[in-house]
Amino acid sequence: MRIISRKAFRDFSGLHSEATEVLDDFFYKLKRLNAKSFAELRQTFPSADILGDCIVFNVGGNNYRVIAHLDFSIQIVWIRFVLTHREYDRDKWKTDC
Repeated sequence: MRIISRKAFRDFSGLHSEATEVLDDFFYKLKRLNAKSFAELRQTFPSADILGDCIVFNVGGNNYRVIAHLDFSIQIVWIRFVLTHREYDRDKWKTDC
């Protein structure tokens, strides 16, 4: 899949250096993915959930959340937010989904 944009991962890792390796692993796994549906996506990311127009990924042992819009037909992922579990629980991101 084509991922737009990696900047969200870099910015988050700049604030949370302990997340860098986990996010890099997630990024490359998502980039190599060729899922045609949410069911296929869940084969690689079993904890992924749909919430509105977004897909929420639990990353790093449930410590981080990546919220994204996906278009399976054109194989593009738009990264909307990378959040800590605490930031995710504040629900401010939900207005985008």
